[in-house]
Amino acid sequence: MVALILADAVLLLHLAFVLFVLFGGLLALKWPNAIWLHLPAAAWGVFVEFSGWVCPLTPLEIRLREQSGASGYTGDFIGHYLQALLYPEALTPQIQLILGVVVVGVNVTIYGWLWRTNRL
Repeated sequence: MVALILADAVLLLHLAFVLFVLFGGLLALKWPNAIWLHLPAAAWGVFVEFSGWVCPLTPLEIRLREQSGASGYTGDFIGHYLQALLYPEALTPQIQLILGVVVVGVNVTIYGWLWRTNRL
């Protein structure tokens, strides 16, 4: 039971990290120093997508689910609704490249806007 709760917590952490990679630059509107946390996170996210690597949170979550006796994702809310978002079945190197380009595009847009409006 504890391992399953930890697996769900890792999944939520993974989702939060993905959202931070995509939109963390917006935090600079309120907290300019957030840039120093966001830029390395965004660089890591782009690196993972462009290189085809797997984020270390993925095998950790899978291992925790296996330790709990679950054989994959069951019908719980987190597994059902968030799994497909983070681990799409049709994920290919080409799709990963597209996702990496999206991450770069979103962040270039955010930081470009912040720079143009003198908020950096």
